[in-house]
Amino acid sequence: MIRQFTYRIEPEYDSFTIREYLSLKGYPNAVFVQLKKTPESVLLNGVWAYMRTKLSAGDELFIRLEESTSSAHILPVSMPLSICYEDEDILAVNKPAQMPVHPSLNHYDHTLANAVCGYYNDQEIPYTFRCVNRLDRDTTGLTLIAKHMLSSAILSTAAARREISREYIAIASGKTPESGTIDAPIGRVAGSTIERQIDFENGERAITHYRRLAYHDGLSLLSLHLETGRTHQIRVHLKSIGHPLIGDFLYNPTDTTIKRQALHSYRLTFSHPITGESFVLTAPLPDDMHCLFPDFF
Repeated sequence: MIRQFTYRIEPEYDSFTIREYLSLKGYPNAVFVQLKKTPESVLLNGVWAYMRTKLSAGDELFIRLEESTSSAHILPVSMPLSICYEDEDILAVNKPAQMPVHPSLNHYDHTLANAVCGYYNDQEIPYTFRCVNRLDRDTTGLTLIAKHMLSSAILSTAAARREISREYIAIASGKTPESGTIDAPIGRVAGSTIERQIDFENGERAITHYRRLAYHDGLSLLSLHLETGRTHQIRVHLKSIGHPLIGDFLYNPTDTTIKRQALHSYRLTFSHPITGESFVLTAPLPDDMHCLFPDFF
C-alpha cells in the first residue's frame, strides 16, 4: 500500500522541524520509523530531507508512505465484501452475520480480515489489516478499516477520545422505556472466556444511551449510542434492564425469533483522518431485522 501526501507550509509553522510539523498532523512514532527505512520518503522542495530539518513558510513537503508487506498471519481469501465507502485512506464495510472480524483457532479463513486482505490481494496490493471498530461475530453493520498506518493511528486516537460516534439499531424483548441511559460497569463472568455481566466491584465503567423508535408485537426497536466500548456492552446492558436482545444465544438463550442477536452497527460519525472532513456513514438494516419492523426503515 502506497500513500503520498503533499503539504504547503503555512506561515505559522515557520521554523518548525519536519517531525514537529508531522506530529501535529497526527503522525505517530511508527510512521516516523517507517519513513526512515524508505529512501526519498521525505522530500522538502524536491530534496531528500531529515526529520530535524527546519521548515520555512511556503515550503513544499512531500511524504511517501509505503508498506510493502501484508498481514503475516491472515490468509487472503476472495469472498463477497459489501463496501459502503472507500478512498485512499479508509474502507467502510457492511459486515454480515456469522463473520468474525479477526481470525481465531475456530475461524481461520472466513473472517472480515480474510475478506479484506483477499480484496487487496486480488488487486496485487500489499495490505496490513487494521480495524477501527470491532464487532461481535453475529453483529452486523458498519465496520471502519484503516488502509495504512497513518489513518489507523489517527482513527485509533479519535476512538480513544470518543470522537467517533457509533449508533446501533437493536431489537429487544418487551416494551422498553421511551429512552434512557444505562450506566453500569461490565466485567467477566468467572469461569467463562466470553460471557460478561454487570459487576459493580471489578467491572469497567460502561455507558449506553438508548431511544425506542417503535414498538410492535412485543418487541422494541431501539437506537443506541455508546460512550464506551466494552465487550458485549449493549447485550449485557439491555439484559440488565430486563429487555435482552432477541436471538441472543448467550444472554437470552430461550428466544429463537431470529438466529442471532438482533444488533446492527447502523451509523458512524467521525472526522476523516486525513482531510478532517465530517463523515456520516450508514448501513441498511439486514433482512432478518428489517422484516420485524418493515414499515420503519
